[in-house]
Amino acid sequence: MRRDGRGRSAGVVTATALVCAIGVLVVPEAAYAAPDDPEPSREERPKSLEEVHKQVETLYRQAESATDAYNLAREKQTRQEATIVGIAQAVAKAQAEMVDLKKQAGAMARAQYRNGAMPHEARLLLSDDPQEFLDGVFLARKGQHATSGVINRLASTQALLDRNAESASREWQRLDESRAKKAAASKQIKEKLAKAKRLESKLKKEELARLRKLEEEKARSAQAKWLRSGILDDVRGKASGSGERAVDFATAQIGKDYVWGAEGPDTYDCSGLTLKAWAAGGHAIPRTSQEQWKRLPRVEIEEMRPGDLIIYFGDASHVGMYVGDGMIVHAPRPGRQITLAGAGSMPILGVVRPDK
Repeated sequence: MRRDGRGRSAGVVTATALVCAIGVLVVPEAAYAAPDDPEPSREERPKSLEEVHKQVETLYRQAESATDAYNLAREKQTRQEATIVGIAQAVAKAQAEMVDLKKQAGAMARAQYRNGAMPHEARLLLSDDPQEFLDGVFLARKGQHATSGVINRLASTQALLDRNAESASREWQRLDESRAKKAAASKQIKEKLAKAKRLESKLKKEELARLRKLEEEKARSAQAKWLRSGILDDVRGKASGSGERAVDFATAQIGKDYVWGAEGPDTYDCSGLTLKAWAAGGHAIPRTSQEQWKRLPRVEIEEMRPGDLIIYFGDASHVGMYVGDGMIVHAPRPGRQITLAGAGSMPILGVVRPDK
């Protein structure tokens, strides 16, 4: 067992520090301001509205991908904080037991001191009274068991404290890593959004309107091409009861703003919307679109039914909920509101079903 310079168990020192440090978990995190991005270089400056559209779309896509990283890190941070709280509670309980056991051990030591230096077993052998000898043997064995029990419990409690100290150290390290990833993702999101907004701010009012029209035309063209492929010809699935409740919840949020990292009730990001919709449907699902893609059962598009989640782009960075008739409800991106859109208006990675 490791000990510090004063002879105390390192596990107890660390464990005590853990109980004291648990308050750190409730300290508000530092706010990260959006960085001042340098102005685009001459090579970065777009030469046409189409180039603006391409750059803005890329920046928002990168911001959305970073949002998934932010949400995942935040989810891990929440779990790790809960684990540390649980460890701290276990440490407090073990420390209280250790105090009680040390009192018992001290009482036994004092009793032995009062009985003199001669071992109790030797005194029994010198006894002239047979009944006293037999009673003494019984009491001695009982005392030995009690002493052995206290010693064993002291050892096991100390081992528990040491294990908890080591577990806490690992969890603190993981928590620090999650916080660092969350902060890095937050910084990246703000950088991408600041660049996109700066590009858009350089456009005149009529150019902004044309930019929005370009976005809509691109989405309509992609949807028309998708429908012409005949991919929906065999889609006849009907929503389950849970799926209907999820769809009802999601469509009731139409018109609310997209805000990265938001889970409602007034604002949502794309996976925050699907998370809460399926919670309303009675099913807990992963927080991020990437985790939804990894962990939820997959179905073929031909088997798709309302309530299913359509995952978009190669990095699974966007998600919408299929509502039927080739349409989804989704939270598009910053600066937009939750809306209905063509299910084929973005590149589809695949479909998952939370209640399969």
